[in-house]
Order: sequence, then C-alpha cells, then structure tokens
Amino acid sequence: MFRSVLALVLFCLSAIAASAHEVRPAVADLTTGEGRVEIALSFTAEPIVAGADLEGVEDTNDTARSEDVDALRALPPETMAERLRDHLPEILAAMNVQADGTPVSLGAAEIEVAPVGNTELPRDTWLVLEGALPDGASTVEVTWPASFGTLILRQQGVEEPYTGYLEGQSSGPIPLAGGGQLSGWQAFGAYIPVGFEHIVPLGLDHILFVLGLFFFSLHIKPLLFQVSAFTAAHTVTLALGALHIVRLPASIVEPIIAASIVFIAVENIVSRGMSPWRPAVVFVFGLLHGLGFAGVLEEFGLPQGGFVPALLGFNVGVELGQLFVIAVAFLAVGYWFGRKPWYRARIAVPASVAIAAVGSYWFVERVFL
Repeated sequence: MFRSVLALVLFCLSAIAASAHEVRPAVADLTTGEGRVEIALSFTAEPIVAGADLEGVEDTNDTARSEDVDALRALPPETMAERLRDHLPEILAAMNVQADGTPVSLGAAEIEVAPVGNTELPRDTWLVLEGALPDGASTVEVTWPASFGTLILRQQGVEEPYTGYLEGQSSGPIPLAGGGQLSGWQAFGAYIPVGFEHIVPLGLDHILFVLGLFFFSLHIKPLLFQVSAFTAAHTVTLALGALHIVRLPASIVEPIIAASIVFIAVENIVSRGMSPWRPAVVFVFGLLHGLGFAGVLEEFGLPQGGFVPALLGFNVGVELGQLFVIAVAFLAVGYWFGRKPWYRARIAVPASVAIAAVGSYWFVERVFL
C-alpha cells in the first residue's frame, strides 16, 4: 500500500521537473514555387544540436545528453544560432529531403533563436531552409528521423494540402500542386494519437486534474458526474477555440488551469461528499482546459479540408488519454485498496496534497516566473 502511495506522490512531484524539460513536437511549414522549396521550422533546437536521442522520450533529462541540453539553453541567441548553423550539415543529412527521388540540397535562409529566459524551460528556435527543385519535379518527400522527436509537417499555398504527423518516418511523396490532403477517415485516425499524446505523456497538468477527479471518490456516480462535466465542457471550448470563435491568451489560460488543479485537490481534502457546486466547478474548469487543448491544435494546425474529422479525432484521443489515466490509477490503487476503511486517509488525501502542491508550484511559475 505504502509503495503505491509513494509512487503516486513521487509521480506528482516529478511532474514539476518534467514540465521544465518536456520534449515538444517540431512544426514545419512546407512551401514550394518557382522551382524552389522552403521549409520553415519551429522547434526546440538544443536537444538536436546536443545530439540527444529523442525517440520515445518525454523529458530531456531522460537522455544521455541532458547536461549538454541545459548548457545550450543558457547560451545567448547569437551563439546558439551559430551552434545550430555548425550542425546543419548533419541535421539536413538526417532529414533527407528529396524531389521525385532526387536529393534536394538545402541551406539556412534564416535562423532566429529566442532570448534566454528561464533556462529550466525549453525555448523556441525558428529555422527557414531553402533549396532548388529539379526541373519538372512533381513531388517532394521529407524524412524526419526518430532521434529528432515528432514533426508536424504542413503544406502551404496549395489546394488540398498535405498535413502529416511524422515520428521517424518519411512523409511519402507530397504532390507539389496539392491534392495530398488526408481523407476524412485518414485525418480522424491521424489525430487520435495527437490527442492521446497531449494527455499521455505530454499533458501533465491535465493528468493531475483527472487524477484529482479520481481521488475525490471511487464511487461510479460521482466520478461519472465529474468526468462527464469535464468532457462536455472541454469539447465545447476545444471546438470554439479551434474555430477561432473564442480565444484567450496562454498567459491567462495556463495559470487558471494550474489553479483548477489546486482547487480540485484541496476540495478532495476538505470535502467528504459531492457538493452541489462540484460538477459546475469542474465544468467551468473544463471550459478552460478546452482552450488549452485548442492552443495545442493551433500550434499543430488542422488540415483545411479535414478540419472536422481531425478535430473529432483529436478529441477522441484526449478522451482515450483521460480514460487511460483513470484506468491506470484504478488498477494501481483503487482496485486493491479502494474498499479499505483507511483508503481516504492514507491514499486519497496524501495524493491530493501532492497534486495540490504541484498545482500551486505551477500557478506561481506561470504567473510570476
């Protein structure tokens, strides 16, 4: 029993460190025209320059080059840009861009590195690559190595553009004239893992919120009320945010999400039953979590012709991620100890205290740091 509680507490506390060293997907916009190809990348350059292997990694601290990554974060933007430029030949060789099967020679047209901020947090780099296409080329193919993590590749400036989610594989031939857009079912299926990964393993704040709902009560009715309210709410604002109907800056949404984690966890500690306002509060917080999901989708981009199925797939992935979190928590502690008279005092309350502590740290970090 105590090992299970300790594991839960350690997981919550380790979330503080993990959120500081998370591995973010790279996003690339692919544009072609007048015999040239341009790939505009927005990514975290330090792990790649350090030679860290990001395949299957959620936290750069889990790589053999974590210290090198942290050191690169502290470099001034100009110095980091030069480091990136020095490593471009090997980066481009690993990317292996081809047109009709012929390698395309790319060079850096622009490199911009964000200023040094909190060196415990990832910073963004913008890299624009350009190259000449062979005469008569009709397709281009981009390979993104698994060691670089995940890439969202988006074709720009054509009808029915290609959008791909690459994890160590090739995009396949992308028609330069357009027409490589995913079908509705393909878009739906492709965005399910995007939504799932945003919960497990990338959505640590959402994981803690869901765990807060779980530790309130193991009875099916309270849990169902809460999860249903949360799901209904974030589904609404996810759609509204993705459609740009409702938008709030991350500087407002992220601290409130952290505050929601604290509120739910504290109420777990002080309350012994479902209050009349608990589902309503969960619903309101779900609206804000949905805006957080929408912010992620805005970074990734949704295929223009497959907007609705991709949005639905992302939402299904989010729901599957939440159910996975609840299932793991139930199998870890609920199934074994949920009916014990000391479950609340020795498991639910200590876990909620740990969740509240992490949420409080995130709130302070997001507001003041």
